Order: sequence, then structure tokens, then C-alpha cells
Amino acid sequence: MSTRTDVAPLGPIGFDRDPSGYRHWSLAVDGNIATVTMRVDPDGGVRPDYQLRLNSYDLGVDIELHDVVQRLRFEHPEVHAVVLTGGLDKTFCAGANIQMLAGATHAHKVNFCKFTNETRNSIEDAGRHSGQVWLAAVNGTAAGGGYELALACEDIVLIDDRSSAVSLPEVALLAVLPGTGGLTRVVDKRKVRRDLADLFSTRTEGARGRQALQWGLVDAIAPRSSFDATVAERAAALAARSDRPAGPADAISLRPIDVVDDGRTRRYGHVTVAYDRAERSAAITVSGPGPEHAGDAVERLRAEGDRYWPLAACRQLDDALLHLRFNEPELGTWVLRTEGDPEAVLAVDAALAAAADHWLVREVRLFWARTLRRLDLSARTLITLVEPGSCFAGTLAELAWAADRTLQYDDLDGEHPPATLTVAAANGGWYPMANGLTRLQSRVWGHDELVGEAMASSGEPLDATAAAAAGLVTAAVDDIDWDDEIRLLLAERAGYSPDALTAMEANLRFVGPETMETTLFGRLPAWQNWVFSRPNATGPDGALLRYGSGTRPAYDRTRA
Repeated sequence: MSTRTDVAPLGPIGFDRDPSGYRHWSLAVDGNIATVTMRVDPDGGVRPDYQLRLNSYDLGVDIELHDVVQRLRFEHPEVHAVVLTGGLDKTFCAGANIQMLAGATHAHKVNFCKFTNETRNSIEDAGRHSGQVWLAAVNGTAAGGGYELALACEDIVLIDDRSSAVSLPEVALLAVLPGTGGLTRVVDKRKVRRDLADLFSTRTEGARGRQALQWGLVDAIAPRSSFDATVAERAAALAARSDRPAGPADAISLRPIDVVDDGRTRRYGHVTVAYDRAERSAAITVSGPGPEHAGDAVERLRAEGDRYWPLAACRQLDDALLHLRFNEPELGTWVLRTEGDPEAVLAVDAALAAAADHWLVREVRLFWARTLRRLDLSARTLITLVEPGSCFAGTLAELAWAADRTLQYDDLDGEHPPATLTVAAANGGWYPMANGLTRLQSRVWGHDELVGEAMASSGEPLDATAAAAAGLVTAAVDDIDWDDEIRLLLAERAGYSPDALTAMEANLRFVGPETMETTLFGRLPAWQNWVFSRPNATGPDGALLRYGSGTRPAYDRTRA
């Protein structure tokens, strides 16, 4: 096995995919049920120093899965249930590729785990909110991340052939944690007893057939002779619960995202990213809708498809966030800006609200919710600037409250167009954070009266003085000090330890109740970050590098 560490991928990682280019997944639709089959190309990794044997996966495999989930939601309204299965005999999925993890940079390992968690959450989100429920047909052994993939599904059927098992062997074999939510989903989602979960998570062989069923690790077992029939029956029962259309009405295609990146600026149609490497920051500007996007949301989607502003802008923002996470790790501060007409944003929001019961409009709003949560969960300082000409209203106002600091331009001499912030109905619950709260609630946690007052002002453009008094921005900064204030803030942020900032921001962003999602993205990454930096896992004699070599790892036995 290779003992090289910190091997970089070959060039920037792209996140836009098309089914014609899939190397690892296939999709088949039969009536209202889709089957997604995992058959990983061993030579299809994002780095050349490992092979993806036994349906093990790396980031490239999961990027394709993320695309599958998105396309099923937008392009296949007729699909009410999704069967996820393995394409190899007696193998469902061997989990994350160990050689990939052993050779990846620390940042790549952590971002990989976060992205795979977000993809699995989107599977759960599809079942919870879109009427597209996933079932895992575990046709062979599911180890580590393979079982975690099954855990993201609502229903798990395990083949009972006396050899296939589900397992989470990471602690025992690799000195790391299951990286994509296995520990949390076993106890919080599947309600497995804590002592049995402890036993299961330290048994490398996992649990087979009847024991897996008795412990609650799977929902059903079936011998090979009746496995397909059992899966089909259970998938049909799940599909019967769906409120999605009976046919492909109003389906739209997700076309390739147009983007140009010259190393200084990354340009999409509605999103621009400007890199400032000296300042270690990236300015993300979202342009609001134009008059061509006005009117009935369903009719606009039928006419424009994925070019309709709320969908197009969301896709572009999502892609920009992923690009910055993986390909620009040293740009530690993201500056969020908007430009356009606030009234146009509110008009599009109103159109989405008027057609909220339409399945496709629902998907657009759910996509914004997922993308905004991806922003919340990014390990970067977020600073929002409300400036003259900006359009922080309704949906785009969420960017103001996602930020760690929000500054609003206070035009004392009246020489510029007003810099306003407008609360609207979209801010009252369309886009919940991982903790289940709105960003307004999280911003002023413990002060419900401020939330009520803010929502009561819906539709009213608030200038800097009014927004600051309402607790909606960090500070109103006058036009004389604006440029200096921003320069000093960015310089200050760039001078702090990025590790300390990441920890501080993660602790402050998610106030109030804890949910399974906040546990997955708070507690798990905190511990996994630590574990991935410890010699027991990643040192020259650690378990990740010794795995498969025939030599046992050497552990520092001190409990820290």
C-alpha cells in the first residue's frame, strides 16, 4: 500500500455533472419507482494513487450521487420512491476508500466527510419534504460508509445469505470515526440501544441477517430467492405515500452550469466570485432577478426551465460554495454582497409563495434551503455588506443573517441610493437552518420580541439606523468610515488562527435546540477533525497508513 501523504487531486475539483458522464452510477426508472445502482469504476478516482475496489468511494463518486439526487427531484416528478442498490455480486458498498483517506490532505478529508454528509442529508430531505422516499436494497456487505449510505435511506432491506453484513468498523480498524453520520443515525434515527450501538461499532464483522434486524440496524431481511420481491413490495408501499405527480408534468432538465474562471474572478450568470489572495478572502456577489423573471412562477419555470432566476441563481451559488470549499482553502473569509432591485426579489418570492403547492416550486424553495444550510455549515468567516445598490430582501436577506458579521452602509450625506434590508415572508420559515430555527431566530436567540417586530415590518425597506436598532445587522457604518472599516475587519480576520476561528464560528452559529443534523455537522466534525490530526490515525505508524499492510498500527495509549 502507498504510504504517501497529502497527495493533491489533479487540478481543481468540479461539481457539475451530467448523467452521460457518470462513471459510477446508473439510473433506471420504471413507473413511479427509480433504481439507482452503484457500480464504481475502480480507476475513476479523483487521484491516481488508489483504486476504488469493492464499490468503495471517494469524492468523485459522491459528486455523481449528489447529481443523481438533484436530478431525480427536478427531472423526475413521476418518481415517488427510489431503490438504492449495489451493482456488484455480494457487495453493496465497502465505504470510503482507505487509500484515498490515507493520502488525502487534512482539509480534503474533512471537506469530503462534510460533503458526503450533506449528500446523505439531501436523500433524507427528499423523503421528508419532496415525497421521494429512498430505500436501500443492501444486496451484499455494507461496511463503514457503505452502511452509512444505507442509513440515509428511510427503509433498509438486507439480503440474508449468511455472509452479507452491515458494519461500522472504523474505530476498530482505522482509529477514526464513521465519517458520514453512522454513529448518530444508528442511535438518533434508528433508535438502536446505546449499549448495542457501542458493541456494534467495535465489532469489525458487524451484524448479519437476523441479528441486524433484531438490533434495529435494518428494517427487513430476505433470502436471495425473495430479495427482489421484498424490495419491490416495500418500495411500492413507500411510493404510495407520495404527493408527487403521477406523470412527468412540468419536469425540467438541469443543464450544465456556465462558468468562467480566470484565477482572479469566477463568473456565472447571476453569481460572481472575486478572489483576493493577499487578503485571503473571496467576495461572492449574487445578482438579483430582472424584469424577465417576473410573473407566475410555474409559467416562468415552464418557459425558462433551469434558467429561471431563483433556480439558476441557487445552482450557481451552490456550485460556487463547493468550489471555494475544496479548491480555495486558504481564502478563509467570504464577503457576501448582492446587487439589483429589492422589489424584484420580493416579486419573485411572492410568485413562489403563490404557487407553493406546485411540486416544482416546492423543489426550488427546498433547494434554496439546502444551499443556505451549506453556507451556514461552511468553515469560513462570513461577512455580509449591505451597500447602495444591493438587494438584500426576502430570500436574499437570508445572506445577511447567515453571516458572522453584517455591516450596513449609512449614507449620512444622501449622495448614494439607500442601502436597505427588507424582511419578508420568506424569512419566517421558508429556509430553516440545521437547528430548525430561522436565521432571524438564531440571530436574536432569546429575544422573540425582536423576531416578531422584524416580521411585522415585512416589505418595509429598513435603512442602516432602523436595521441596527432592530438587531438585524451588526453595525451601521457611515459613508466616511465604510472602506476603512471593511479593510480593518478583513485584515483582522486574516490575522487570526483559522483553526480558532472555525471553532468559534461553529459554536456561535447554531444556538438553541440540537437536532440530528446539528449533531452530524457539529459534534462529528469537531471530533473527526481532531482524530484526523492524531498520529494514532494519520501518523506514519497510524491505522490509516498501516491498513492493508499486514503490520499492526502503533498507538499512543494516552487518553487526551
